[in-house]
Amino acid sequence: MSRKKITHEDGFQGTLLLISPEHALDRQPERRSLVPAVENCPDILLERTAARMLKQTLSEVGAGGRIAVVSGYRPHQEQVDIWEDTLQKEGETFTRTYVAKPGHSEHESGLAIDLAEQRESIDFICPAFPRTGICQRFRRAAPFRGFVERYPAGKERVTGIGAEPWHFRYVGYPHSMIMTRDGMVLEEYLQFLKTETSPDRPYCYEEDGVRIHICYLPLDEWEGRELTWPDTFPALLSGTNEGGLVLTCWGGWYA
Repeated sequence: MSRKKITHEDGFQGTLLLISPEHALDRQPERRSLVPAVENCPDILLERTAARMLKQTLSEVGAGGRIAVVSGYRPHQEQVDIWEDTLQKEGETFTRTYVAKPGHSEHESGLAIDLAEQRESIDFICPAFPRTGICQRFRRAAPFRGFVERYPAGKERVTGIGAEPWHFRYVGYPHSMIMTRDGMVLEEYLQFLKTETSPDRPYCYEEDGVRIHICYLPLDEWEGRELTWPDTFPALLSGTNEGGLVLTCWGGWYA
């Protein structure tokens, strides 16, 4: 059996961290975990797995330079600079709608990427990423590689952020598929797992004959306890940054 003792730190690392106006990022990622998002943009970084999945998606849809990578990981001070500069140039309403407050930006986690349709001029804050052509092909393919459109129109009251069709967040598979299929943003998905799942009744996602079980674990109940699952079944544990953990187990369930 595989074993994992739950620690407090486990609640604040992983791909399902909720980073929002109400939930600040607990810690910055280690720089060694960040790599160039794409080969021709060495200064735009992403978490290693997210970067690999982004490259695969761009290749699979045949982007061929028609999609530009605008912004990836931002150190905290860079987010402060963007916030203050936008506040000065565009005013408070615009800034609070389209720029996350420093410490509350997904870009500080290394799990978010802003994309744009390749044009002669690209707006850094609100890049054009239409629902047509190559951009829409990317949008449709992204969930298969773990990405979701993080701030869709119609969910502004849930996310606290204006619609950003250019902003994609790596949450990992199969969470991206479930969220996209059911029209849930991350806040809604975590709430669903929290209220509808437990170790005794995990959510089951099945595709191509493979069953994946997903379960929410309250951190205050599981800290210091030990999880076990069969060695034959790979499993991933992610913190949520809002008091919980999500266990994802392929092919079976744990004891």
